[in-house]
Amino acid sequence: MSARANDNNAGHMSKTISIGFLFAVVFAALAHGAVEPWSVFVFEGIVVVLLMLWSVKVMADKRLTLDIPVTALPIAALAGVGLVQSVAFADSSGRWLSLSKNVGFTRAAVTVLIFLLICYVIASNFFSSRERLAMLGHFLVMYGMTMALFALIQHFTWNGRFYWLRPTEVTSPFGPFANHNHFAGYMELLIPIPVALIITRGIRGEMRILYGFAAIMMCLAALSSLSRGGIISIAASMIFLAFMSVRLPKRQGATARKRRLPAFASRAAVVTAIVLVIAAGIFWIGADPVINRVIQSQPAGSSVNRETFFSSRGWVWRDTFTMIRANPILGVGLGAYETAFSIYTQSDGSLRVPQAHNDFLQVVADCGIVGGLIGLWFIVLVFRRVGSGTRSRDPLLAGLALGSGAGVFAMLVHSVFDFNLQVPSNALLFLLLSAVVTQIGAAVRDKEGSALPSLSRNAFQPETARVSSVSVARGAS
Repeated sequence: MSARANDNNAGHMSKTISIGFLFAVVFAALAHGAVEPWSVFVFEGIVVVLLMLWSVKVMADKRLTLDIPVTALPIAALAGVGLVQSVAFADSSGRWLSLSKNVGFTRAAVTVLIFLLICYVIASNFFSSRERLAMLGHFLVMYGMTMALFALIQHFTWNGRFYWLRPTEVTSPFGPFANHNHFAGYMELLIPIPVALIITRGIRGEMRILYGFAAIMMCLAALSSLSRGGIISIAASMIFLAFMSVRLPKRQGATARKRRLPAFASRAAVVTAIVLVIAAGIFWIGADPVINRVIQSQPAGSSVNRETFFSSRGWVWRDTFTMIRANPILGVGLGAYETAFSIYTQSDGSLRVPQAHNDFLQVVADCGIVGGLIGLWFIVLVFRRVGSGTRSRDPLLAGLALGSGAGVFAMLVHSVFDFNLQVPSNALLFLLLSAVVTQIGAAVRDKEGSALPSLSRNAFQPETARVSSVSVARGAS
């Protein structure tokens, strides 16, 4: 009876930690992306509480079993580069020397990155069973739909205040975000999940209608934000879904035999139907703003001259390349881009430029070639797991792997034009989807032989470590 009670308590504690993690995800987005000092402080406080709860669980279980996925290693390596850059010492003249152009900013950025790494490890350990992954997938779909509906309502009733309460002077807000590109980036991470689950038949019956509605609402909200990078990235994610769906394993049994259409045709029909409904929704809301935003840089009716690529991003990228050439190995310091830009820019310095508007360029500018290679390492590892995860015989797990992979792909496409991964809320959701892909992909690779066996409900176990497993018991010799 005592052992059963202990198991129940451990289960309740795990569920509490999982719910607390999802609370952190929601809070970061609703707090305008967690880009202000107060919201960063609260986010980090939530993570500390989760670590404390995990410690209590370890003490109750009398052991620690830790799953560190291989994809966490690049994140840790990038944090290590930031720590090295943040080391400062005084020379004989009393001048402080460091690899970073702004040690304070670098230390703040490293702190946020370390907390994101902790979140990545928490997600990998507490969303590792089939039941938890199913719950997570459903939560993300419903959460995305709710966020989209809220954003549309706020957009059409905008009174110059976030949540109709907090006044703001930002020029392009949408939903809870101060930048419409960041809202679109958030949605593009979530949109592929319901579409993929419909394609793989991971959900059935009326749930397919609900998930289709959720995908449509998220797409309409993202398109209504008029983010060109978001529009391109959503299109890229749909292409990714169509391409990767060819790799999905054929389902055996009566259900598969009764299907009238070939698998690829039925999956293409699902994507096409969703796209057509989205197009109808755009024309119902009003197609002109979306079309004008795609074909020109200024909204329709704007009195401002049409901007060119060079006037918007090109000159920033040019000066960023100058920065990279001057600091090729370890960069100017994680988070120190704004300070370094004022040193290397050819402009008059009248404009504040805190980001490169290209996450790939910014990683290389901040952390040099070393940082660029670390980022490439992470991308390769994640997409290897995407390829493995989509081969799962379990349609739910295959759908989650496919949808999460498409969301990660969409964010990487958007990162060519914007700086979504510099926003903690978007980076957190990006890492959560990466953790999902990693867990499913690693489990499939562990289980598959020559015949890709079906994964059971117990195929994922939090106690199964990918890299290291440590048991801590009281009184152990």
